[in-house]
Parts: sequence; structure tokens; C-alpha cells
Amino acid sequence: MLHIQSYVVNPIQENTYVVHDDTLEALVIDCGAFFSEEHLAIVNYLRSNNLKPRHLLCTHGHLDHCWGNITIYKEFGLKPEVMADDDFLITQLDKQARDLFGIELKGEIPPVDRFLSDGDGIFFGTHEVKVIATPGHTPGSAVFWCESENIAFTGDTLFHLSIGRTDFERGSYPDMMKSLTKLKQILPPATTLYTGHGGSTDMGTELQENLYLR
Repeated sequence: MLHIQSYVVNPIQENTYVVHDDTLEALVIDCGAFFSEEHLAIVNYLRSNNLKPRHLLCTHGHLDHCWGNITIYKEFGLKPEVMADDDFLITQLDKQARDLFGIELKGEIPPVDRFLSDGDGIFFGTHEVKVIATPGHTPGSAVFWCESENIAFTGDTLFHLSIGRTDFERGSYPDMMKSLTKLKQILPPATTLYTGHGGSTDMGTELQENLYLR
């Protein structure tokens, strides 16, 4: 059984997830913590529950999903794992901070531990999360799917009744439509979707009600 703790963080209201199973091994997904209390809450949750974080996963390389990577690296030594096509984003978080928000990031930006590829397996505890490449929002966007538990973390690819923007640098609406078709073919309707912004949903609801999936 998986335990999922979610946090709504930073000025853009991004969803950060800490996921663990009964072995206490954990994933940190899209750590967008910005304010000090957000960093503290995530670190305290991991430590107070004696969790052993094994992977720091990024559904894509935008700063609002990666602000907290610095803290996870500092506190637990984890480096981010992200799709190779988002290397131009994940390796320039400081530039994103300056250009988009006019701020300087504090702390050491961690180097990438592993560039992911479509179909890769990510293992923690007794579970496996599969990488599904879903370019569109960014060229290296991905969904992380735990088939055995019927859950997926969709980042900014698929939201409840909506999809991620495609007008950012190297975004692509045609690629997004192909990625959504791919998800329709792979994810069963019973799959719970934990999104990058907003509330969770399920694939069945999106197939029926999300205009972009029809």
C-alpha cells in the first residue's frame, strides 16, 4: 500500500508529493517548496515518519516544480531525476528564477542524478513507478505511473478537466495532443491522477468530461 502526502506550495500553488510504502522508502515528486515553512513541513514529515527518500523525481523542469530540489539535496543528498529533453530547464533553474521571477536562488543547485527515458522503471521499497514520456507542456514532460496501485502523477500534462499550457519555451500543442492520446491508451479508467496543480481526479472522469481527451 502506498501512502501519499501532498503539499500545495509556492506562489503558483503547485502540488508536491511525498510517496512511501510500508518499507518506509519514499519518493519526493515535484518538490516546488519555496517558502521556509514549506521546506520545513516536507523535511519534518520525512524525518518524523522515519522515511528513507530514494528518488527526487521531476515531471518536468519548470522552476515551480523544482524550487525545493535545493533543500532535498541539502538535507538528504538526493539529486533530481528528469527526462533528458528537459535538461535545458533543469540545469538552468537559476536563470529561470532571474528571468521569470527576478530572484536569486539560495543554496547549491543539485546536479541531475539521472536523465530518464520513456519506459524506465523507478524502484523504491516494494513498488515500481514507470516513466511515460508526455511532451507538450515541455519537451521533457513525463507522467509517473504506479500500475500496481492504479495511480499516476501527471505534472502539468493533464489536470482535472484541463491540460497544461503549451505556449512556454519549446512547448508544443501537437505534441500535447499526441501525449494525451498515449495516456488514453495506457492508463486504465480507474487510475487516480495526482496533478501538478489543482485537485486530483481519475482517468475515467477525464475520458468522459475533459474536452481535450475526447
